[in-house]
Amino acid sequence: MPTAVITGAGIRLGKAIALALAEAGYDLALHVHRSTEGAEEVATRARALGRTATVHRANLGDPKELESLAASLRAAHPAIDVLVNNAGIFERVAFEDITREQYHRMMGINLEAPFFLTQALLPALRAAPQPLVVNLTDIGAERVVSHYAHYTASKAGLIALTRALAVELAPRVRVNAISPGTVIFPEDYDEAARRETLARIPLGREGSAEDIARTVVFLAREAPYISGQVIAVDGARSAQL
Repeated sequence: MPTAVITGAGIRLGKAIALALAEAGYDLALHVHRSTEGAEEVATRARALGRTATVHRANLGDPKELESLAASLRAAHPAIDVLVNNAGIFERVAFEDITREQYHRMMGINLEAPFFLTQALLPALRAAPQPLVVNLTDIGAERVVSHYAHYTASKAGLIALTRALAVELAPRVRVNAISPGTVIFPEDYDEAARRETLARIPLGREGSAEDIARTVVFLAREAPYISGQVIAVDGARSAQL
């Protein structure tokens, strides 16, 4: 049975992606930092489908913990079919107030962790018949919003990394990115902010975590000739000024 590794698998998009991959026939290796309860729920549901599922806890911003995670994943799964680099952080800070600590933390989790985890798992990916890496980026990496400079830079770097690896790791490993738009409103959005956001989305609604999850499964199961692409799942928001 094929194996999928999903980072940040205990909540929101990661949780939905993991469940969709289990339903599509994948055994799961679920990474979390703090959301262990959510990942254990995913694992239980995956096992009910007849899949194997393990939970691995690590702070991806700590190089030693990332290396330990990669070593345990390689030992447990000599061949990895799908790696989803989903884990990330997001914060609103004015540019002049961003500290070096905030900047390095953002880059460490959103860009360096996908870089070095993919690198560390490359032998296991190359051992799979049709390996795929999916990086979760953001339409804000190319359609910027004020007060998110360090976040925007990290996700723009991840888009560039996606394209670089799609070229360098070909033909054995495919690498793509998914850029969500407004998918699950932030908890601090009030009704006015939600209405204002929806007014800028041509489809007139927010997306769901399942919209992203279905795109991951599509790339894994139905799109063997797609690589090096950044797929916006945003209700056409990025198609207009």
